[in-house]
Amino acid sequence: MTDEEFDRLRRSAFAIAYRMLGSVSEAEDVVQEGFLRMHRAREGGERIDSPRAYLSTVVSRLSLDHLRSAAVRRETYVGEWLPEPLVASADDDPARKAEMADSLSLAFLVLLESLSPEQRAAFLLHEVFDEPYDRIAEIVGTSAQNARQLATRARRHVQERRPRFEASREQREELATRFFAAAEEGDLRALEELLAHDVVLRGDGGGKAPALAHALHGRTKVARTLMAGLRSLARFGLILRREEVNGQPGALVVDREGGLIGVVSLDVAEGQIQGVSSIVNPDKLRHLGPLADLEALRRERS
Repeated sequence: MTDEEFDRLRRSAFAIAYRMLGSVSEAEDVVQEGFLRMHRAREGGERIDSPRAYLSTVVSRLSLDHLRSAAVRRETYVGEWLPEPLVASADDDPARKAEMADSLSLAFLVLLESLSPEQRAAFLLHEVFDEPYDRIAEIVGTSAQNARQLATRARRHVQERRPRFEASREQREELATRFFAAAEEGDLRALEELLAHDVVLRGDGGGKAPALAHALHGRTKVARTLMAGLRSLARFGLILRREEVNGQPGALVVDREGGLIGVVSLDVAEGQIQGVSSIVNPDKLRHLGPLADLEALRRERS
C-alpha cells in the first residue's frame, strides 16, 4: 500500500469515526485499531478485495461499541458536552479546506447526540456515507428492515430540529465578519441583531476550565453574556484569531504567545447566527497545538 493510498483510506475511515464519536482523539484510536485489524486479517490469509469497505465496516463497528459505552460516561460529564473541534487553518491547502468544509458542524454533532447509538450509526452510514441497508444491518447487528426503520426515525428526528435553510459559504463568512467586528468594538446592539431570537450559547469546560454550567437561550441573554466574556478576554490580553471550525466560521482564543485557551464556533443558518459554541476543556484542545498556562495568566492578572 502506497502512502497516498494509506492516507486516502485513513481520511475516509476518520470521517466515519469522527462523525460517530464527536472526538478527534477517540476517532484516531478507532482508525488505528481498524488498520491493525485489517493487517492481522491479511497476515492470517484473509482475502480483502476492498480495503476501504473492510476498514469502514470495522471502524463503524468499533465506533458503535465505543458510542454505547460513551453514553454512560457522558451522564457524569461536568456541564455541557461538546465535540472536540476540527480546525482548518489559513495555510491549509485548498483540498484540505474543502474537506473541512464538508465536515459536520458542532451544532449538528450535538443534535446527533440525542439519537441512540444504533440510530446515529444507521443515519450517518446511510445519509452521509450512502451505505445500503443490508450493510448497515450487518454493522449494527440487526435486520435490513430494522436498519431502514432506525435510519428513518433518525432522519425524522434530525429534520425536525435542524434549521431548514442552510447559509452559503459567503453568507456565513459575511455574518461572521460582522459578528467578530461587533464583538471587538463592544457594540452590543449590532451583535444582538445578528443573533436569531432563539439563539443558543453552549460552553464546554468539562470541569477543568471556567464555562457555562448550562446552555443559554435567547438573543438578549446570549448577547450580554458574550459581551461580558469578551471583556474578560481583553482584560487577560487574550485575542480571537479567526479560523474555520468544523466547516463553520469560528475563532481560536489565544494568549500573546499563541497558546490556546479555547475554540469558538458559530452555527449560521437562515441568515442569522443560530448558535455559538465555546470549547475550553483542555483535554479537547490538545490535538490543536500548545495550550496556554491558565494559572500563569491568572497570577499575572492578580
